[in-house]
Amino acid sequence: MLSQEENDLLTRVGPGTPAGQLLRRYWHVVAAASELTDEKPKKRVRILGENLLLYRNRRGGYGLVAERCSHRGASLYYGFTEDDGIRCAYHGWKYDACGKCVEQPFENPESGFKDKIQHPAYPVEKLGGLLFAYMGPADKKPLWPKWDVLVRLDGVKKVDVCEVLECNWLQAMENSVDPTHTYYLHSHTLKLKGDKDYVPFHYQQLSKIDFELVIQPSWAGIQKQRIFAGDDVPAEAPHPLIFPNILFVPVRTGYAMHFRTPIDDANTQVFQFRFSPTKDGRIADQPEDPPFEFVATKNDDGEFHLNHFASQDHMAWETQGPIADRTCEHLGEGDRGIIMFRKLLREQISALQNGDNLIGVNFDPAQDEMIQLIHAGYDAYSFAAAREREAKLA
Repeated sequence: MLSQEENDLLTRVGPGTPAGQLLRRYWHVVAAASELTDEKPKKRVRILGENLLLYRNRRGGYGLVAERCSHRGASLYYGFTEDDGIRCAYHGWKYDACGKCVEQPFENPESGFKDKIQHPAYPVEKLGGLLFAYMGPADKKPLWPKWDVLVRLDGVKKVDVCEVLECNWLQAMENSVDPTHTYYLHSHTLKLKGDKDYVPFHYQQLSKIDFELVIQPSWAGIQKQRIFAGDDVPAEAPHPLIFPNILFVPVRTGYAMHFRTPIDDANTQVFQFRFSPTKDGRIADQPEDPPFEFVATKNDDGEFHLNHFASQDHMAWETQGPIADRTCEHLGEGDRGIIMFRKLLREQISALQNGDNLIGVNFDPAQDEMIQLIHAGYDAYSFAAAREREAKLA
């Protein structure tokens, strides 16, 4: 268990908080690019406790700025997107994507007033149909990571935007190093519902769980692997928690990356990016911005329906409370990964405070290349073979 002070240290994400300052040193998914259209090029977003406006200008570029205009505080959501920025609907002040005030229609242009205005703004990059933002100090901005599933063209891409998770980001991330929850939360739940597709390999006898700290120039995190009993049962492919807030996992049709973007202390937005490779390695016929789908985790009564993994996971995370009370928990042997992740998070907060280098950030252009997460090992586990073994056990 943690003290209340430790719990606050790891969970609070607003401006100026230790964890919030750390998270601001990494790129975060703020939207699916296909959420912004010609008809609706703007979206309100709240990230790390800040109310922001995401927009696409008429030239196809993106901006992320504070929602309230620096003039009189009116919402820029109702403003006008133009070729090179966004103009406030109240008095016409116009800002570019860097937050520079480029026009003040009713001010003396010779006064230099507009040059004194710096509206809060953050850089945005698009990759694989996802929009990433960096909200830390400009001089500490790392290169944005080019994950292979986002970069590769030999597969079909899809983005799931999940119903807002009404709890702290850390509850979702701790689940990424909790390999034992899948038995009851996912497999058993789906089996009792009569689902024929209920992840049967989790009914194999679990022999061992391995955790490994991985530190590479382009990414870092904790890799976990379940090893099952039996001579004819292959080990599960290892898949990592990517520090600080990403999970990479092989799925039935390919691979997925789950991005858990903190909205504020008590809310989190989960984006699930899916990549299904083509069988012959050909370039997939797909638009530049893959489609997105809203994933509901609750029914009309506001209760978790538990019909799929997302609803099941959100139930387990959200019912711990807006911020889990870790002062009264009791961790066991199966929770080694959670303990390991908390230790890593504390160490990185200390590293930031001491001015030391952080893990998983890259400033070296020589290392700016596609980050390989997919490798042959991820194809070793056959879901079809798992179902066949389960049928024999039934």
